[in-house]
Amino acid sequence: MTSFLERIDTILLGRISYEQLIRDLPNAFADKRKIVFSTSLRNVEKGYELIKAAPDQAMHEILSAPGKDLWLFGGAKLAASFLTHNLIDEMMISIHPLLLGKGKPLFHDFDKRTNLKLTDSKVFSTGLVQLYYQVNK
Repeated sequence: MTSFLERIDTILLGRISYEQLIRDLPNAFADKRKIVFSTSLRNVEKGYELIKAAPDQAMHEILSAPGKDLWLFGGAKLAASFLTHNLIDEMMISIHPLLLGKGKPLFHDFDKRTNLKLTDSKVFSTGLVQLYYQVNK
C-alpha cells in the first residue's frame, strides 16, 4: 500500500467508514486530507472535514482543486453514488480469503451496468487478492 498511499492526498469516507476508522485506527492517515460525506453527522473529529451535500454536487470543487489522486475508502452507498455520477476512474477491489455468509453487497443500490478493464492484479501470501480496474464511462 505504500506506493498507493504516496499517490493520494485526500481520502473520501461515508459515515460508517468514518466511524469505523476513528474507532479502530484513530491516528491513521494523519498526513492526508480526510473528507466525510454524511447527512446525519453534526460534526466530525479534528482532522476531518464534513460535507453534507450530495457527493455529485460537492465533488466538482474537490476535483478542481490542485493535488494528487483521491481515495474513496469503503462505503457501499457512497461508492454506488460515485459510480452513478461517473466520479470513479479506477478501482482497487480486494478479495479476502474469508466467506462471511450474509453480508452487504459491494455496491448498495447500484443497478447501472458498468464495464471495467482489468489493469493489474496482485496475489499476496495471506491469500488476499487485489484487482485493479479502469472504469469505462
